[in-house]
Amino acid sequence: MDSSAVLQMPYILASQAQKHVTHNEAIRTLDALVQLSVIDKDLTVPPASPTDGDRYIPATGSTGLWSGKDGLIAAFQDNGWIFYTPKIGFLAYLVDEALTYVFSASDWMPYSDGKIGGGTSILNASPFGAETRFELLEEELILSGPSIDSLIEIPDRAIVFSVSSRTTQAITGATSFDCGIAGDIGKFGSLLSIAVDATNSGVIGPTAYYANTKLRVTANGGNFTGGKIRLTIHYMMCSPATG
Repeated sequence: MDSSAVLQMPYILASQAQKHVTHNEAIRTLDALVQLSVIDKDLTVPPASPTDGDRYIPATGSTGLWSGKDGLIAAFQDNGWIFYTPKIGFLAYLVDEALTYVFSASDWMPYSDGKIGGGTSILNASPFGAETRFELLEEELILSGPSIDSLIEIPDRAIVFSVSSRTTQAITGATSFDCGIAGDIGKFGSLLSIAVDATNSGVIGPTAYYANTKLRVTANGGNFTGGKIRLTIHYMMCSPATG
């Protein structure tokens, strides 16, 4: 092997000349990825006057020097853009949003309270640690095939009020889609719009789940060939006392 398995940092070979070049390349990689702090992830063109060390995550549809680099880590180093491929579990702090994101197989998603796409509001808490909380889990799905399951899950013992959806990239291949779970594919909405920016609030009567449960998005009228939707689970948790 000529490079490390995870960060792809080059090894210095025994017979290699100019070893400092390889060493400096590895240092440059560490400088870009360790304690990753990203300025913005919503730009589709590079900033006009970046500063050495600035890092961005190019948005979908990026052009120019960022063309074809959607979702990668773009670091401005030594007067040029260098791109690094994120691995599952990479964390990045988004400066402009004051939020932490985690890379989860296909996209960067908000990471809060130890949950992917998570957000929590405590309604009430006892002196002994019992809590009633409203929580959110969120994920953007890249659509393909007849159906796709989410990475996020309705948690065990959650009381679900809604799963909302937003079409973030126009859907192709299907004429509409359903949002639900295995065995009830339209539980949170049926025949939903494929148009970009279409939304749905899939409100249900409060429903308790007794096992971790993935969401399922199912194509109607043909298989998904493209498009993205953002799903949000709206639910309540009732945690027992800790002491």
